Amino acid sequence: MADSVSSAVSRREFLYSVAVAAAPVVFLAQIQSSLGQDTGSALLEPTPAVGDDDLQATPQETIGPAFKPDSPLKNNFRESGVTGVLVTLTGFVLDRKGKPIKEAVLDFWHADADGQYDFTGFRCRGHQFTEANGRYELQTILPGAYPGRTRHYHVRLQASPGPILTTQLYFPGEPRNSSDFLFCRDLVVNIRDTNQGRLANFNFVLETAD
Repeated sequence: MADSVSSAVSRREFLYSVAVAAAPVVFLAQIQSSLGQDTGSALLEPTPAVGDDDLQATPQETIGPAFKPDSPLKNNFRESGVTGVLVTLTGFVLDRKGKPIKEAVLDFWHADADGQYDFTGFRCRGHQFTEANGRYELQTILPGAYPGRTRHYHVRLQASPGPILTTQLYFPGEPRNSSDFLFCRDLVVNIRDTNQGRLANFNFVLETAD
């Protein structure tokens, strides 16, 4: 996966041509709509490429010490007291064949803009379920870095039935990426500026129960 947020037209056309043979037309239209939303002209390249055969499962990462169980149901972290650069994170949860997984649970948590976690409440914490087309959306902020760690989001996902995937998402071009021992290039989101904040995209690939 490239760190760059720009994607070549030929690359996009190839991805969509492959996807046509592997996914319903309605689902493809939803993917294109999600990736191309807002006033920008350039589409965000899917992460991973939608329509690839036998997609590689999203890498596991440590849960870390800041996980807190029983988060509330919410997909908007921009509540009172939460300030920072606005980020809308969108994407799809897919199985290894690239098919969307509906009602998969995603539990997100991350530091605030100052690099601090909320351990007394549930600021910048919450879970949601994918839509029928496998899509999720999180309205949040850009997390701050802190000693030893670059900017990142934490997330736990699970299809029902299926194993839990615990992982993290990173941002391209961050100066601390090179010194963070947990940083993984395969977990970098595609992100670009819009007139409503930043738009980020990442597609998760889960192992599912037979």
